[in-house]
Amino acid sequence: MRTTTGAYDGERIDTLDYLRGFALIGIALVNVLTLFKVGSGAPGSADRYWFVFLNLTVEGRFYAIFSFLFGIGFSIFLSRAKEKGAKGNVLFIRRLLVLLVMGIVHQPFHPGEALLPYAVFGFVLLPFQKLRPAVNMTLALVLFVPAAYYGGKLLLVLPLFLLGLATGQYGVFVHIRKHLRGIRSIQYVTGALSAIGLVLQLLWMPNQPEMAIVDEGTRVSLMSRLADYSFIQTMTGLVMAAFYVTTLIRALQSEKVRSWLRPMQAYGRMALTNYLGQTVLLLTAGSLFRWSGNLGVVQTTLVCIGMYVMQMVFSMLWLSWFRMGPLEWCWRLLTYGRLPEMRKARGM
Repeated sequence: MRTTTGAYDGERIDTLDYLRGFALIGIALVNVLTLFKVGSGAPGSADRYWFVFLNLTVEGRFYAIFSFLFGIGFSIFLSRAKEKGAKGNVLFIRRLLVLLVMGIVHQPFHPGEALLPYAVFGFVLLPFQKLRPAVNMTLALVLFVPAAYYGGKLLLVLPLFLLGLATGQYGVFVHIRKHLRGIRSIQYVTGALSAIGLVLQLLWMPNQPEMAIVDEGTRVSLMSRLADYSFIQTMTGLVMAAFYVTTLIRALQSEKVRSWLRPMQAYGRMALTNYLGQTVLLLTAGSLFRWSGNLGVVQTTLVCIGMYVMQMVFSMLWLSWFRMGPLEWCWRLLTYGRLPEMRKARGM
């Protein structure tokens, strides 16, 4: 069954799949640097320029989108469970426990992985579902500044979840056309703020992040500057993430754009499978070809592009036969305790 933007397709809201696929693309570009122990590159080199570009356009942006989308997913799951008369909180807790186990298993292979903190903060999110969306939205916006200043990515998960929860409560992605005017306004505002944030980020960016600390005075000065830069980068990342999301939503109002980005939709529809699959593919390739510590920033981006192609082709082929990804099927099985229907009916 084919639907328009923001409408239900059985259990899915297809715009969210496009956004999840988009987020996965950006997350890999940053994660691969850690997995392969890649430095920032020599000053004046292509690697250094690309490293700076990733810091300005990717770092912190796509993690924020992925976290926000998980918050929306939790909101949708709870509302649908209650609509069906199911014990929504019980199912939600079981869903989080499965996610927690996945995160614990994944964490030793990828120390910066997101599933473990998502599961933990998911439990924290439970009581907030009883609050009005305006309250959750206000709490999210208020918490962003201290979370960005004191905790970076980890503490940002809760306000991003709250923002996603409030967005789900408002029904934004169920009735996107109804909210397009507001989405356009957010796009314009965050676009302007992103430009300002990027200028500030460039002004505060250390010339040599890996420079040696000579004395105590230098230590204090450098650490203070790095702290300021980290805060500016994080806040700019949040604003740019909102700009990316609203821009993509508006672009998806065009059927031509939706057609062009269909592989990305399939990629996002199997977000859990592909997120964990990224770690498996990168670590396997890194071990086979001895890439760890031997690649530059530009080379890792090329590796990621090859991985995207493989995963998107696999996702499209898999979803031509099955209703969901293999890990999504396992997650649903362990949440509901019954076998979900996997194979597509003929003619779908």
